[in-house]
Amino acid sequence: MIALVQRVSSARVEVAGKTVGAIDAGLLVFVCAEPTDTVAQAERLVAKLLDLRIFGDDAGKMNRSVQDIGGALLLVSQFTLAADTSRGNRPGFSGAAPPELGRALFDEVLRIARDRHAPVAAGVFGADMQVHLVNDGPVTIPLHLR
Repeated sequence: MIALVQRVSSARVEVAGKTVGAIDAGLLVFVCAEPTDTVAQAERLVAKLLDLRIFGDDAGKMNRSVQDIGGALLLVSQFTLAADTSRGNRPGFSGAAPPELGRALFDEVLRIARDRHAPVAAGVFGADMQVHLVNDGPVTIPLHLR
């Protein structure tokens, strides 16, 4: 499972001009399932997101998690994280899970996140989404859980 984590002051996702998910301070997480991923990777991803210490403490060091600050999660499916650009200039996406598996695993990440944390908002799997964010820092962390 691949994720791109951004520490944000605020973020929102729109589909067809309507906001479908929005958060204030927290983590915007783009999520891509790979063909061999399982629920175990979904569980590991959520655990990592909740414990990832990328928020400042009183000394200004990245030492607090989204749970520590009472922040939110905004999860957005993004198969393009699996892009292969090693041959030519047009990316290939065979490294992404097929849509049915991708949807099932994204739904699982969302379910697990909502069971373990609040608030959790989300985009719409497979939709043409517009993501608006204020990256805090900026802090952007790539994760690749195998």
